[in-house]
Order: sequence, then C-alpha cells, then structure tokens
Amino acid sequence: MRPKEIVVIGSGFSGLSTATHLAAAGHRVTVLEKNEVLGGRARKFKAKGFTFDMGPSWYWMPDVFENYFSNFGKKAADYYDLIRLDPSYAVIFGKGETINVPAKLDEFKTELEKLEPGVSKRLDAFLEQAAFKYQRGINDLVKRPSLSLMEFLDFRLFRDVLKMDIFQSMSKHLRKYFSNEKIIRLMEFPVLFLGETAQKIPALYSLMNYADIVLGTWYPMGGMHKIIEGMVALAKDKGVVFRNKAEVVAITAHSGAAKTVKLATGEEISFDVLVASADYHHVDKNLLAPEYSNYSDKYWDSRVLAPSSLLFYLGVDKRLKNLQHHNLFFDEPLEPHADAIYTNPRWPEKPLFYVSAPSVTDSSVAPEGMENLFVLIPLAPDLNDNQTLRDEYFEKVMDRLEMITGQEIRSHIVYNRSYAHSDFKKDYFAFKGNAYGLANTLKQTAILKPTLRNKKLSNLYYTGQLTVPGPGVPPSLISGEVVAKEILKCFKN
Repeated sequence: MRPKEIVVIGSGFSGLSTATHLAAAGHRVTVLEKNEVLGGRARKFKAKGFTFDMGPSWYWMPDVFENYFSNFGKKAADYYDLIRLDPSYAVIFGKGETINVPAKLDEFKTELEKLEPGVSKRLDAFLEQAAFKYQRGINDLVKRPSLSLMEFLDFRLFRDVLKMDIFQSMSKHLRKYFSNEKIIRLMEFPVLFLGETAQKIPALYSLMNYADIVLGTWYPMGGMHKIIEGMVALAKDKGVVFRNKAEVVAITAHSGAAKTVKLATGEEISFDVLVASADYHHVDKNLLAPEYSNYSDKYWDSRVLAPSSLLFYLGVDKRLKNLQHHNLFFDEPLEPHADAIYTNPRWPEKPLFYVSAPSVTDSSVAPEGMENLFVLIPLAPDLNDNQTLRDEYFEKVMDRLEMITGQEIRSHIVYNRSYAHSDFKKDYFAFKGNAYGLANTLKQTAILKPTLRNKKLSNLYYTGQLTVPGPGVPPSLISGEVVAKEILKCFKN
C-alpha cells in the first residue's frame, strides 16, 4: 500500500491524535492550523511574566493519556512531569464553608462522614457501580465509531447497558445513595459541563465520579499546554508536518470525493484523505458547498450544546490565601444559574464560577511572589457578549471572591484579559460560541451524534468535540484514534 497524502484541519487534541496515528501507520500527514500557536482550545499565551493556559485546566482520566502515548511506545512521563493534586480541589459553599476534597479515598470518606454520618458504605457501593461504567464506557463504548446501530447489537453489550443506568437521571441516581445536599452538589459537579442539568444527564455519567474520586486530579508541571507540546513532539517524530497561520476557507470536491483545501492566502492543497478537526458545523456549513453538507440548518439549530464560558486571565502581584489549585464556588443556588444556561438562555443574575490558581502548585507560571488566576463563568451558548457585560460580571465575581477569601485582590491585578463567545467564534469558528461541544444527552449519544464520516464525500472525516465520543480532552484523544482506525480500515479494503 502506497503512503497516502492526508491533511488534518486543526491542531487540537483530536487533530493531533488523528495525525499521529496516521503518520505512525506510514502516511504523509500535514496539519493545518488557523492560529499562530498549536493546540486549538488548549493554546497558551504569555503576558507580563505570566503563562496562561487558554482552555482546559483539569487533568482527569490519566489512564487515557497513558494509553494514548503507549500506542507509540511512549509514556506521558517522556514529555511532561505529572503530579497528583492533594487536595484535588476545593468546593466553596460560602465564607468559612469549604470542603477541600482529599486525594486519598479514606480521607475523602472522613470529610463526607462529617456531613452525613454512615455515608461511607453507600459511597463504596456508588463507586463500585461507577467503576463498572467507567471501565465499560472508556474501554469499549467510546471507542466505537457509531456509524451503525449494528455496532451495539450484541447480548453482552445490551446486558451491560442495562446496568449502566442510561435511562435514569444523574440526579435521581445520586439521591439513591446520598441525602445531604452538599454531598449531592459535590457529586453533581463533574457533569456540569456535559451540557445539561443533572436532572437530564443520564446516570451513566457517574463514571465521571469514579474518574474524579478514585483516579484523581492531576497537573502537568508547566501547564496543560505541556500535553500539547508533548503530542506535537511525538507527531513530528512520526513525520507529521505542521503549518501555522494556515486558515482553510474552502474545500473543493467532485466525483464523490474532496479534492483540495483552499487557504486564506489563496494556496490550494490536494490530498487523498481530509480530516476535519476544526468546528464540525463550520466545516459542514461554511467550507463545503451545500450539496456536500451532512446536515441542514434546522438540524444544527436543534442540537443541544454544552455551555460556553466567560473567562478571565488574571495576573496578581501578590500571593493569595484561602485558594487551592482548583476552586469551585457554589455559594449561590445552582438552579437559577442552570436555568439561565439550559432552559431560558440569558446572563445569570448570580453566577456560580470556578477559579484555577495553578501558581499554587507551579511557580513557573507566574513571577516570584505573584499569582496566576483563571476565572470561568459557565454561560449559555449564543449569547451576545460585549465589554460592558464582561466588566459587569468581572465585578460580580470579584466581589464574592474577595469577600469569601477575605482579601483584597482587584487593586493587585497587574494583568487582566477576558474571553467569551465572540472570541470562541473568532478563534475557533465555534458553533454559537460554544466552549465544550455538544451536550451529552441521551438523544445526542453514540449514533445520535453528528457522524464522523461525510455522507457524500468518501474521503472526508470529522473528529473532535462535536462528534463521537463527545466533549472533553480524554474523549478528544479517543476521537482522533477512532477516526484514524476508520481511515486505515478503508485503506485495507
């Protein structure tokens, strides 16, 4: 079999994964990246001595990363220094009401026992079932290309699916095991960014609690972009060629196959196979001629998206107290904010928010004696954002952050950059300014997600957070592998 010429649009986790798998199989792969820095949403930038990760900040499911690198005879440790955080994160219910979630399971049980005596045995039962879901889900279900219902028609899988609570809500499932509302909110946290409330997310996703509590929260020293740097180094070692500032503006096709991509510079590049790791909707509706589109505007508008976000990257000229590396502020009721994201889209009156302070762990991301903060407010997609709104919500968050942590912060901010819907659209062509992809609802699972193959062009494939298996860094790594295997299968036929 002669080596094929393969072009991958986008250098996020799924694009890097696809490119490296195909290059390792002997093909000539070129990755085209619109932006100056590789990494997609996991880019980084530097300002005033601070190094900011622009997107993902949580390192969960370390086994998925290890499995990725092991495909090529490598380990994560070959590329970055990984440490387990302890505490994993802090959940803050108000001033003086904080749960620092320990890394050790026994210590975690001790914390929960303070809230609900006798809960440890029920936690064990909950985690045992969550472990089953994790092993079955991550090691099998998410690795299926979901091109046909026939992939799922076997007795063993059907039997296991019945045990995975896909028809029960996460909210109802949790209340079978726990009664204390603070514990329930802590357990619901991992599904908040899956795109729906716990009342509508399938209890299958208690597998995220296993990832959180048992597998732990980790951090690559130097920042999350170290993962990208490692993946790029590995890809180059396998022969992948990268072209930065190479925005694709059109895909030409005829005779049932995609033929060339046209860049913003006017250059055209031909290929045997094209993989779109860019925003699926953008490729489907803007880069392809209408006759080659997979889905109608009506279809796309009916998709349920996971949240977007308003982000603040802050450099502070002093060290801060009462913050862990990861901090979840649940000091206001969840329901009104959830309604503003999922039911009646609007800017929430009293938003919940998340603060990452990586300089608590890693001195390299901030100048000596200073703090690096990443503040995130989850928001409904497709909202209008402007500087007035960004400033208003910055003040809302800072009022509560200063009050709860008991310190002055605003007057010590020496760097402040915001990022929201319009930035996601500009930088990534993100559909409706989404940050996390499609919601993981039952009606958008497996074969009900946008397909990874173009239905009209035999050599165009899609990977990333709007197709299988779904949003998040580990699923994106897996998505790239799944698509690469499908392409390689076609070469054998």
